[in-house]
Amino acid sequence: MADPKEITNKKLQGKVAIVTGGASGIGEATARKFALHGVRAVVIADVQDEKGQNVAASIGSDRSIYIHCDVTDEDQVKSLIESTVKIYGRLDIMFSNAGVGSAGEQTVLELDLAMYDRVMAVNARGMAASVKHAARAMVEGRVRGSIVCTASVTASVGSAKFADYTMSKHAVLGLMRSASVQLSAYGIRVNCVSPGSVTTPLLRSSFKAGAVAEEEDVGRLVESSLRLKVGKTISVENIADSVVFLASDDSEFVTGHNLVVDGGFISRIT
Repeated sequence: MADPKEITNKKLQGKVAIVTGGASGIGEATARKFALHGVRAVVIADVQDEKGQNVAASIGSDRSIYIHCDVTDEDQVKSLIESTVKIYGRLDIMFSNAGVGSAGEQTVLELDLAMYDRVMAVNARGMAASVKHAARAMVEGRVRGSIVCTASVTASVGSAKFADYTMSKHAVLGLMRSASVQLSAYGIRVNCVSPGSVTTPLLRSSFKAGAVAEEEDVGRLVESSLRLKVGKTISVENIADSVVFLASDDSEFVTGHNLVVDGGFISRIT
Protein backbone atom coordinates (compact mmCIF):
# COMPACT_ATOMS: atom_id res chain seq x y z
CA MET A 1 0.00 0.00 0.00
CA ALA A 2 1.23 3.48 -0.84
CA ASP A 3 2.44 5.75 1.93
CA PRO A 4 -0.45 8.05 3.01
CA LYS A 5 2.02 10.93 2.92
CA GLU A 6 2.17 10.55 -0.87
CA ILE A 7 -1.39 11.91 -1.14
CA THR A 8 -1.44 15.61 -0.32
CA ASN A 9 -5.10 16.18 -1.21
CA LYS A 10 -6.82 13.89 1.28
CA LYS A 11 -10.38 14.12 0.04
CA LEU A 12 -11.98 12.19 2.90
CA GLN A 13 -10.16 13.75 5.83
CA GLY A 14 -11.84 12.96 9.14
CA LYS A 15 -14.77 11.00 7.72
CA VAL A 16 -16.10 7.66 8.96
CA ALA A 17 -16.83 5.01 6.33
CA ILE A 18 -18.22 1.49 6.08
CA VAL A 19 -17.31 -0.87 3.24
CA THR A 20 -19.43 -4.00 2.89
CA GLY A 21 -17.69 -6.78 1.04
CA GLY A 22 -14.51 -5.09 2.19
CA ALA A 23 -12.36 -8.19 2.69
CA SER A 24 -11.35 -8.64 -0.94
CA GLY A 25 -11.62 -7.33 -4.48
CA ILE A 26 -13.12 -3.90 -5.09
CA GLY A 27 -14.15 -3.54 -1.44
CA GLU A 28 -10.64 -4.13 -0.14
CA ALA A 29 -9.08 -1.77 -2.70
CA THR A 30 -11.61 0.92 -1.83
CA ALA A 31 -11.10 0.57 1.92
CA ARG A 32 -7.38 1.10 1.36
CA LYS A 33 -8.05 4.13 -0.86
CA PHE A 34 -10.33 5.57 1.81
CA ALA A 35 -7.49 5.23 4.30
CA LEU A 36 -5.04 6.90 1.92
CA HIS A 37 -7.47 9.80 1.53
CA GLY A 38 -7.59 10.47 5.26
CA VAL A 39 -10.70 8.83 6.69
CA ARG A 40 -10.74 8.84 10.46
CA ALA A 41 -11.98 5.27 10.35
CA VAL A 42 -13.01 2.65 7.81
CA VAL A 43 -15.06 -0.31 8.99
CA ILE A 44 -14.53 -3.50 6.99
CA ALA A 45 -17.71 -5.59 6.86
CA ASP A 46 -17.77 -9.05 5.32
CA VAL A 47 -18.37 -12.74 5.97
CA GLN A 48 -14.75 -13.63 5.17
CA ASP A 49 -13.53 -13.16 8.72
CA GLU A 50 -9.83 -13.93 8.40
CA LYS A 51 -9.40 -11.85 5.24
CA GLY A 52 -11.41 -8.97 6.69
CA GLN A 53 -9.43 -8.95 9.92
CA ASN A 54 -6.19 -8.93 7.92
CA VAL A 55 -7.32 -5.96 5.82
CA ALA A 56 -8.30 -3.98 8.92
CA ALA A 57 -5.02 -4.85 10.67
CA SER A 58 -2.97 -3.80 7.64
CA ILE A 59 -4.71 -0.41 7.52
CA GLY A 60 -4.11 0.02 11.25
CA SER A 61 -6.09 -0.74 14.38
CA ASP A 62 -6.29 2.98 15.14
CA ARG A 63 -8.11 3.62 11.85
CA SER A 64 -9.89 0.40 10.92
CA ILE A 65 -11.86 -2.43 12.46
CA TYR A 66 -13.51 -5.54 11.07
CA ILE A 67 -17.13 -6.45 11.81
CA HIS A 68 -18.67 -9.69 10.60
CA CYS A 69 -21.81 -8.91 8.62
CA ASP A 70 -23.99 -11.06 6.38
CA VAL A 71 -26.00 -8.48 4.46
CA THR A 72 -28.83 -10.95 3.86
CA ASP A 73 -29.62 -10.61 7.58
CA GLU A 74 -31.12 -7.17 8.21
CA ASP A 75 -30.41 -7.40 11.93
CA GLN A 76 -26.70 -7.84 11.21
CA VAL A 77 -26.73 -4.83 8.88
CA LYS A 78 -28.51 -2.73 11.49
CA SER A 79 -26.03 -3.85 14.15
CA LEU A 80 -23.08 -3.06 11.87
CA ILE A 81 -24.21 0.51 11.42
CA GLU A 82 -25.24 1.03 15.03
CA SER A 83 -21.86 -0.31 16.19
CA THR A 84 -20.03 2.03 13.82
CA VAL A 85 -21.94 5.07 15.10
CA LYS A 86 -21.46 3.98 18.72
CA ILE A 87 -17.70 3.61 18.27
CA TYR A 88 -16.97 6.58 16.02
CA GLY A 89 -19.89 8.92 16.68
CA ARG A 90 -21.20 9.18 13.12
CA LEU A 91 -21.37 7.65 9.65
CA ASP A 92 -20.34 9.77 6.66
CA ILE A 93 -19.83 7.22 3.90
CA MET A 94 -21.50 3.91 3.15
CA PHE A 95 -19.96 1.91 0.31
CA SER A 96 -22.54 -0.84 -0.17
CA ASN A 97 -20.46 -3.25 -2.16
CA ALA A 98 -21.15 -6.81 -0.96
CA GLY A 99 -22.28 -9.05 -3.78
CA VAL A 100 -22.23 -12.54 -5.25
CA GLY A 101 -22.27 -13.87 -8.80
CA SER A 102 -24.39 -16.47 -10.49
CA ALA A 103 -23.78 -20.04 -9.40
CA GLY A 104 -24.53 -21.31 -12.92
CA GLU A 105 -25.18 -20.02 -16.41
CA GLN A 106 -28.76 -19.14 -15.40
CA THR A 107 -30.50 -18.65 -18.71
CA VAL A 108 -34.21 -17.85 -18.50
CA LEU A 109 -35.20 -21.23 -19.94
CA GLU A 110 -33.17 -23.08 -17.30
CA LEU A 111 -33.47 -20.62 -14.42
CA ASP A 112 -32.82 -22.25 -11.06
CA LEU A 113 -34.96 -20.22 -8.66
CA ALA A 114 -33.07 -21.37 -5.57
CA MET A 115 -29.88 -19.92 -7.08
CA TYR A 116 -31.87 -16.83 -8.09
CA ASP A 117 -33.09 -16.35 -4.51
CA ARG A 118 -29.50 -16.48 -3.18
CA VAL A 119 -28.23 -13.88 -5.65
CA MET A 120 -31.17 -11.56 -5.05
CA ALA A 121 -30.87 -11.95 -1.27
CA VAL A 122 -27.32 -10.57 -1.33
CA ASN A 123 -27.26 -8.24 -4.32
CA ALA A 124 -30.72 -6.67 -4.07
CA ARG A 125 -32.17 -7.28 -0.60
CA GLY A 126 -28.79 -6.90 1.14
CA MET A 127 -28.15 -3.69 -0.77
CA ALA A 128 -31.57 -2.33 0.23
CA ALA A 129 -30.95 -3.13 3.91
CA SER A 130 -27.54 -1.44 3.78
CA VAL A 131 -28.89 1.71 2.16
CA LYS A 132 -31.88 1.82 4.52
CA HIS A 133 -29.92 1.63 7.75
CA ALA A 134 -27.05 3.82 6.56
CA ALA A 135 -29.54 6.50 5.52
CA ARG A 136 -31.33 6.29 8.86
CA ALA A 137 -28.05 6.78 10.73
CA MET A 138 -27.18 9.77 8.56
CA VAL A 139 -30.60 11.36 8.99
CA GLU A 140 -30.58 10.81 12.76
CA GLY A 141 -27.03 12.15 13.02
CA ARG A 142 -27.80 15.08 10.71
CA VAL A 143 -24.93 14.01 8.48
CA ARG A 144 -24.94 15.04 4.84
CA GLY A 145 -23.40 11.77 3.84
CA SER A 146 -22.64 9.83 0.70
CA ILE A 147 -23.97 6.37 -0.12
CA VAL A 148 -22.33 4.54 -3.01
CA CYS A 149 -23.66 1.22 -4.30
CA THR A 150 -21.82 -1.25 -6.50
CA ALA A 151 -23.92 -2.02 -9.55
CA SER A 152 -22.45 -3.37 -12.81
CA VAL A 153 -22.40 -2.78 -16.54
CA THR A 154 -24.96 -5.59 -16.64
CA ALA A 155 -27.37 -3.21 -14.89
CA SER A 156 -27.67 -1.30 -18.17
CA VAL A 157 -27.86 -4.09 -20.74
CA GLY A 158 -29.24 -7.58 -21.23
CA SER A 159 -27.02 -10.64 -21.11
CA ALA A 160 -26.80 -14.00 -22.81
CA LYS A 161 -26.55 -15.78 -19.46
CA PHE A 162 -26.36 -15.02 -15.70
CA ALA A 163 -29.96 -13.74 -15.76
CA ASP A 164 -30.24 -13.69 -11.96
CA TYR A 165 -27.12 -11.54 -11.55
CA THR A 166 -28.26 -9.17 -14.31
CA MET A 167 -31.67 -8.78 -12.68
CA SER A 168 -30.11 -8.12 -9.29
CA LYS A 169 -27.93 -5.32 -10.64
CA HIS A 170 -30.87 -3.71 -12.44
CA ALA A 171 -32.54 -3.69 -9.01
CA VAL A 172 -29.56 -1.83 -7.55
CA LEU A 173 -30.03 0.98 -10.08
CA GLY A 174 -33.71 1.25 -9.16
CA LEU A 175 -32.82 1.39 -5.47
CA MET A 176 -30.19 4.07 -6.02
CA ARG A 177 -32.46 6.24 -8.15
CA SER A 178 -35.34 6.04 -5.67
CA ALA A 179 -33.10 6.61 -2.65
CA SER A 180 -31.40 9.60 -4.28
CA VAL A 181 -34.78 11.30 -4.72
CA GLN A 182 -36.08 10.43 -1.27
CA LEU A 183 -32.90 11.40 0.62
CA SER A 184 -32.02 14.58 -1.26
CA ALA A 185 -33.95 16.75 1.19
CA TYR A 186 -31.54 15.60 3.91
CA GLY A 187 -28.47 16.45 1.86
CA ILE A 188 -27.61 12.76 1.47
CA ARG A 189 -26.24 11.79 -1.92
CA VAL A 190 -26.79 8.31 -3.38
CA ASN A 191 -24.93 7.06 -6.44
CA CYS A 192 -23.75 3.87 -8.11
CA VAL A 193 -20.47 2.79 -9.57
CA SER A 194 -20.84 0.25 -12.38
CA PRO A 195 -17.63 -1.64 -13.04
CA GLY A 196 -16.98 -3.37 -16.30
CA SER A 197 -15.05 -6.61 -16.28
CA VAL A 198 -12.49 -6.47 -13.47
CA THR A 199 -10.52 -9.58 -12.55
CA THR A 200 -11.82 -9.93 -9.02
CA PRO A 201 -12.54 -13.23 -7.23
CA LEU A 202 -16.24 -12.65 -7.99
CA LEU A 203 -15.62 -12.33 -11.74
CA ARG A 204 -13.39 -15.39 -11.80
CA SER A 205 -16.05 -17.43 -10.01
CA SER A 206 -18.69 -16.24 -12.48
CA PHE A 207 -16.55 -17.26 -15.44
CA LYS A 208 -15.97 -20.65 -13.82
CA ALA A 209 -19.73 -21.05 -13.64
CA GLY A 210 -19.73 -20.43 -17.38
CA ALA A 211 -16.97 -23.01 -17.96
CA VAL A 212 -14.04 -20.58 -18.32
CA ALA A 213 -11.83 -21.63 -15.44
CA GLU A 214 -8.30 -20.41 -16.18
CA GLU A 215 -7.31 -16.96 -14.91
CA GLU A 216 -5.32 -16.27 -18.09
CA ASP A 217 -8.43 -16.97 -20.17
CA VAL A 218 -10.46 -14.61 -17.97
CA GLY A 219 -7.82 -11.90 -18.48
CA ARG A 220 -7.96 -12.29 -22.24
CA LEU A 221 -11.75 -12.11 -22.26
CA VAL A 222 -11.68 -9.00 -20.07
CA GLU A 223 -9.17 -7.21 -22.30
CA SER A 224 -11.07 -8.10 -25.47
CA SER A 225 -14.25 -6.53 -24.01
CA LEU A 226 -12.67 -3.07 -23.78
CA ARG A 227 -13.14 -0.58 -26.58
CA LEU A 228 -10.69 1.78 -24.87
CA LYS A 229 -7.18 0.50 -25.56
CA VAL A 230 -4.61 1.73 -23.04
CA GLY A 231 -2.40 -1.34 -22.80
CA LYS A 232 -3.98 -2.77 -19.65
CA THR A 233 -7.27 -3.96 -18.21
CA ILE A 234 -9.46 -2.26 -15.63
CA SER A 235 -8.15 -2.76 -12.11
CA VAL A 236 -9.84 -2.72 -8.71
CA GLU A 237 -7.89 0.49 -8.04
CA ASN A 238 -9.62 2.17 -11.00
CA ILE A 239 -12.99 1.36 -9.47
CA ALA A 240 -11.82 2.44 -6.01
CA ASP A 241 -10.74 5.83 -7.38
CA SER A 242 -14.25 6.30 -8.78
CA VAL A 243 -15.81 5.46 -5.42
CA VAL A 244 -13.52 7.97 -3.69
CA PHE A 245 -14.77 10.61 -6.12
CA LEU A 246 -18.41 9.79 -5.39
CA ALA A 247 -17.75 9.69 -1.64
CA SER A 248 -15.91 13.00 -1.52
CA ASP A 249 -16.90 16.65 -1.83
CA ASP A 250 -15.51 16.59 -5.37
CA SER A 251 -18.94 15.24 -6.31
CA GLU A 252 -20.99 17.34 -3.88
CA PHE A 253 -23.74 17.99 -6.48
CA VAL A 254 -23.72 14.49 -7.97
CA THR A 255 -26.62 12.31 -6.89
CA GLY A 256 -28.79 9.74 -8.64
CA HIS A 257 -25.89 9.00 -10.98
CA ASN A 258 -24.59 5.69 -12.29
CA LEU A 259 -20.85 6.12 -12.90
CA VAL A 260 -19.87 3.47 -15.44
CA VAL A 261 -16.21 2.43 -15.42
CA ASP A 262 -16.05 -0.08 -18.24
CA GLY A 263 -13.50 1.00 -20.84
CA GLY A 264 -16.27 1.55 -23.39
CA PHE A 265 -17.85 -1.90 -23.03
CA ILE A 266 -21.45 -0.65 -23.10
CA SER A 267 -20.84 1.63 -26.08
CA ARG A 268 -19.32 -1.38 -27.84
CA ILE A 269 -22.52 -3.40 -27.64
CA THR A 270 -25.23 -0.73 -27.85
